Amino acid sequence: MPVSPEDVWEVLADPGEYAYWVVGSKVIRDADANWPEPGSKFHHTVGFGPIKLSDHTVSLEADPPLRLKLRAKGRPLGTASVTMEMIARDGGTEVRMTENPDGIYRPLGFLAPLQIGSLGRNSESLMRLEELALRKARRR
Repeated sequence: MPVSPEDVWEVLADPGEYAYWVVGSKVIRDADANWPEPGSKFHHTVGFGPIKLSDHTVSLEADPPLRLKLRAKGRPLGTASVTMEMIARDGGTEVRMTENPDGIYRPLGFLAPLQIGSLGRNSESLMRLEELALRKARRR
């Protein structure tokens, strides 16, 4: 992304932005004031088409502006560990997003259709994240 790690982090640190950049997220209903400190959370509604689920995402690790690890929940359909890593490179930022089902859903991570679906969804999410980070960078 042609922005600094700090610009990417600024988007990740704003829970309201997740409703736009995370594919499948519909609305952020509430958020802890100390997001993204470890243990803090935001409450969201996720879904596709007529299926909507309300749950929350919790911050597991936060090392601004380099790393954020989350546990995203959309129960009963699943939970996942999501790690965002920002690496300064060539005047911009390489963003690595790793998502894996966790808990009782961990075995689903070995299913090729789920891997392919996650890759497509996360690619679109990263494009949206870049769009928001570019907007933040232009405002500075």
